[in-house]
Amino acid sequence: MISALVASVCLIVPSGAVVIDPFRAPICDRCAGNRGLELALPAGSPVTAGAEGTVWFAGQVGGRNYVVLRATSDPRIRITYGGIDAIAVQRGERVARGQRLGRSIGHLFLGVRLGDRYIDPLTVAVDGATSATAPPNVAATPRFRVTLGSAAGRSCASD
Repeated sequence: MISALVASVCLIVPSGAVVIDPFRAPICDRCAGNRGLELALPAGSPVTAGAEGTVWFAGQVGGRNYVVLRATSDPRIRITYGGIDAIAVQRGERVARGQRLGRSIGHLFLGVRLGDRYIDPLTVAVDGATSATAPPNVAATPRFRVTLGSAAGRSCASD
């Protein structure tokens, strides 16, 4: 099922982002875990849609701005972006891959759900990941470091 998801989503992750907290699947619905990736980016970096979709939610939760997209390729797939400054889209808006959603506050949460199941965004990412140092102007101290978008990986069939 995940392999079919990989083919349909074609998720593009922010190039040069550093994973500072990796995906950790919770063992139960209410158990601790990280249901996505925490990425370090320079503050003010554009946050763009990693896939084509419709804005399902754009607003604040717990003092942090979020945008949630439903993927056009499969509406069961939801992609969540958290830590956005000045949201540039609104609920119901259709967005293209690469369209600006807002700007980074210096770190970004990236989560992917298939129905009610959280999955590791790196399993549906187009680009590979390689170890590297943090990009300039990033204040976060990574507990785990992988730079995204720097290795040749698979490409989207429509590109």
